[in-house]
Amino acid sequence: MLIVGASLFFALTSNMPFLRAVLAGRNWSEPQTWLFSGAMLALLLALHMLLLGVLLVRPLTRVLLGLLIVVTAFATYYMQRFGVFLDPTMLRNVVKTDPAEAAELFGWGVLPHLFLFAGLPLLLLSRLRLRPVTLRRALATRLLLLAGSAVLLLAALLLIFQDFSALMRNQKELRYLITPANYLYSLGRVLADDGRALGTARQAVGADARLDASWASRDKPVLFIVAVGETARSANWGLSDYARQTTPRLAELDVLNFPDVTACGTNTETSLPCMFSAIGRRDYNETRIRTSESLLHVLNRAGFQVLWRDNQSGCKGVCDGLPQQLSDAALTPDLCSDGRCLDETLLRGLDTVTRDAKGNLVVALHMLGNHGPAYHKRYPDGFRRFIPTCDTGELRKCNREEIINAYDNALSYTDEVLAKTVDFLRAQQSRYDTALLYVSDHGESLGEKGLYLHGVPYAIAPDEQTKVPMVWWFSRGFLDSLGLDRSCLAAQTAKAWSHDNLFHSVLGLLRIETKDYAAELDISGACRRLGQAGQKDRATQDALASSLGSQS
Repeated sequence: MLIVGASLFFALTSNMPFLRAVLAGRNWSEPQTWLFSGAMLALLLALHMLLLGVLLVRPLTRVLLGLLIVVTAFATYYMQRFGVFLDPTMLRNVVKTDPAEAAELFGWGVLPHLFLFAGLPLLLLSRLRLRPVTLRRALATRLLLLAGSAVLLLAALLLIFQDFSALMRNQKELRYLITPANYLYSLGRVLADDGRALGTARQAVGADARLDASWASRDKPVLFIVAVGETARSANWGLSDYARQTTPRLAELDVLNFPDVTACGTNTETSLPCMFSAIGRRDYNETRIRTSESLLHVLNRAGFQVLWRDNQSGCKGVCDGLPQQLSDAALTPDLCSDGRCLDETLLRGLDTVTRDAKGNLVVALHMLGNHGPAYHKRYPDGFRRFIPTCDTGELRKCNREEIINAYDNALSYTDEVLAKTVDFLRAQQSRYDTALLYVSDHGESLGEKGLYLHGVPYAIAPDEQTKVPMVWWFSRGFLDSLGLDRSCLAAQTAKAWSHDNLFHSVLGLLRIETKDYAAELDISGACRRLGQAGQKDRATQDALASSLGSQS
């Protein structure tokens, strides 16, 4: 009876987003709508009776059910507030989040919801007493419950099979709104996938990687910085014709801006491994991506020193086995507070890294960027340019204008950090040929279609979450020594690109040869001239041809 009561409670109180989605657009004056809604409630009840009938065992019933009630209350709060779908990708993001990020998502506004949907049920649960019965009777009753639940589930499906099957076939993501079944299933998937990957050696990528012949006559090593933005969306990027100039510093620099770039995920846990992989979204296989080496491993194998500097939540496996430096509030107290540091911390001490490095160097900067919901904490006071701003992580307390203002201020600070990175690279030109590649991992919803933050399943994700900015900057020495035609590169910015191009474009820019390189995915592929060594060889060949021609 407790299982039946708990299942009824979950069906009626925890599945409003699911019911709203499946009943959207239906005419309530038609009997079929009432039949469909009744069958959906019966389906939710039966599904959770089956689930709890398997999970809850008498000695641990109170503990397990109490835990489910609390977690479900949290889950429904964030699902309703931000339009979150608790699929395996989102659960992985939740499991791998750091304490500082989790703290920013917890606001006082969650307390009334927790009191109503967790506190009161827990109080009732604490007052219930389970009568002891014999093992034989307990097993018989449990089997009867499971059988009855299965029959009810089957009957509900048969009543609405045609409508329901079409709905699930066309909108598969809706299953991840069924709570608590969604997060229990997704958590199981994440744990199973991680268990299979645990202890498995990463599959080698670019095992044959090497620098091409043009490197033989170089005068300087290369310093290449890859800056990975966080939650920056193309729609608010000043260089991409946004109504506001959120990128004034970059606008003054000789950068290449790519206004039409698509991310391969809607959260960091998905996008970061995907964008640094040779596979990408076009042939997406999460298990293969997570168990394969990344672009950084290929660069290291080709002879580059590689360093990952992090001001976020880690490299998500992208830099496993490679040198890493994490932001440390003790080293930059002027840039840090409440366990978070401003992104300028990534530039502190970078001169020491470049001074101590020998040969070619790639530095990856993982920025905190515009990570929500506390956008107001992502920039110093001097960048509070657009006002009024939302100065709390509880977005429901702010109007949309305030949220967008805070977001745009954070984007302007990202512009400042990138401009300072270019300034740093310019200062290194006496020793290095330098370049910067910036791209965001995913975008962000700021209230469009009632959605906030990010993480919507990719199949239904809006452009606000999938369209991201990308910027390239090259020193003259880098362009000349690596044989790159800048005007040709500028022409490529008008085309549509994606994270799938990152792996192959970096290999192309740095003239690294490997069988895993795909020329058709290299943005710079059509813009490479012969390098210095190649130019000398071509000059020699031309002279020889001319000589032979005159002799004949």
